[in-house]
Amino acid sequence: MEKKNEVVCYCPLEGVIDVISKKWALLIINAVGNHGCLRFNKLMEELHGISPKTLADTLNQLQKEGLLKRESFAEIPPRVEYSLTQDGRGLREAVVPLLKWAAKRQGSKRRCSLTYRKISAHRIRQTSKRLECGGEREEDTEKYSALLHLNYL
Repeated sequence: MEKKNEVVCYCPLEGVIDVISKKWALLIINAVGNHGCLRFNKLMEELHGISPKTLADTLNQLQKEGLLKRESFAEIPPRVEYSLTQDGRGLREAVVPLLKWAAKRQGSKRRCSLTYRKISAHRIRQTSKRLECGGEREEDTEKYSALLHLNYL
């Protein structure tokens, strides 16, 4: 049996790269991933410095790409919660090696910038459980174990 050379191309990134390359997109993915689910105002608090319009637009783009799920509740006052889809969780996991590579490349000389220090979502919280909105369902994952603050790797 012959082994064929595996060819990997950039084509699957078409569309999604335009969304995740935006300044706030990966921070939103991580903030939601750190908490399991978040409401709009809590995201505003987590992402210190983002405007409401930018947050709303980025949330819509992430939803269209299938990375975030938006759940509306018919309550008074209305409630909307955002959570990661399976693809969103996969993206969050896939970014970790890239972040480790970037931290290693910069060496120990580089610390968090003042801009990012104010944004708690720039840290990836790795937990042994995957939280769902409302804490209704938890699923064991093997990959996450501690708080990962990439500047100190």
